[in-house]
Amino acid sequence: MRFKQFLPRSIFGRSLLIVLTPMVVLQIVLAIVFYERHWENVTRHLTNAVAGDIATLIWMMNSYDVEDQRSLVIRLSRVPLGLDARFHAETSLPDPLPEPGHSRVERLLNQAMDQRVRLPHIIDTEAPDDRALISVQLQDGVLDVYVPMRNMRSRTTAIFVFWMIGTSFVLALIAAYFVRQQIRPIRRLARAADSFGKGVVDVEFKASGAREVRQASQAFLSMRERIQRQLEQRTLMLAGVSHDLRTPLTRMKLELALLGDNDDVASLKSDIEDMEHMIEVYLAFARGEGEEQPQDMDLALILRDVADSAPAEVDLSLTGAIVFMGRPNALKRCLTNLMDNACRYGTAVAIAAESSASAITITIDDDGPGIPEDQRNEAFQPFVRLDTSRDPNRGGGGLGLTIARDIVRSHGGDITLGESPSGGLRSRIMLPV
Repeated sequence: MRFKQFLPRSIFGRSLLIVLTPMVVLQIVLAIVFYERHWENVTRHLTNAVAGDIATLIWMMNSYDVEDQRSLVIRLSRVPLGLDARFHAETSLPDPLPEPGHSRVERLLNQAMDQRVRLPHIIDTEAPDDRALISVQLQDGVLDVYVPMRNMRSRTTAIFVFWMIGTSFVLALIAAYFVRQQIRPIRRLARAADSFGKGVVDVEFKASGAREVRQASQAFLSMRERIQRQLEQRTLMLAGVSHDLRTPLTRMKLELALLGDNDDVASLKSDIEDMEHMIEVYLAFARGEGEEQPQDMDLALILRDVADSAPAEVDLSLTGAIVFMGRPNALKRCLTNLMDNACRYGTAVAIAAESSASAITITIDDDGPGIPEDQRNEAFQPFVRLDTSRDPNRGGGGLGLTIARDIVRSHGGDITLGESPSGGLRSRIMLPV
């Protein structure tokens, strides 16, 4: 597997990982290099002190031959030395002696006993009550000495671990807070860009955060302003051109009305009607980029209205209310265009809509001649008439699919064409929630 698969996917997670990784590595290095050596030295000093106390006890016992005096020495050693000693006369340690353990305390205590006591001994650090049993072979018996393990362990270990983990946790929380504060402007920028892609302008968005984030936000605001200005200019241009064409067409219609009725006049009138129809299509296309503001709406109501207004009977399948943030009139125009195409070329039309956590899917099926797969992308081009698959004499200005896709894409979605289960054309609309 690649190492990238284990990395966080969010910039917050990766930023936090960048901050925490050096801190964790530093703590590990300190624990291994510095504190390991510190614990080693402290434990060595403590075990040397214990071995020295045992050596002192043995020396005092060897100084007295009377049993009562030895017992007195053992009793007295419990208070100043903190040793619980017991002497077993006429006994001996097993031969050979067992190997010492590999823990730090056993290893260092064994070295200290070899240096200070220099007598055969056995060390057992698993004695009851968290004590170590040190058995030393004397001339006339075995001396068992019970030493608390706390006397041979560094008492700063728990404190160090507590402070290391505690401070690391506090520093991690502080780092997470500051990283989140730095990530917040980026998230606002992402939401503003996503909303603008769906046709919603976040008027409250302002450049904030670090200098680089402010630069990116300012670039987004400038880009958004340029796009809006370009859309407004295109809308005004199309509306102006379409409006200006109406004046000469009106004069031509008046002049043709004065010429009377003949074949040439009828032909010119037909051409003028075609031109007027194209102008209406131009205006419809221009209105698709109007100033309608997005709002919360129920797409199910719009679908029912479009189905009721269709020129043919429509089979409508809905799963309930479908709430969506968008421009109602524009979406209704989009669905009407697709519905008119389906009714124009087919006899059985069906609409289905379903909503999920991430998208809204609307399908419009007909049983008409359909569109070949290699020409479906071309069908969205303005004024394209696919004569090989559609009847050119059934009306339409060649902008229906173009307007529909333009409206859907302005909401952040898309339209795809496919084959209907009934053999005709399926128009599939995907709108992100």
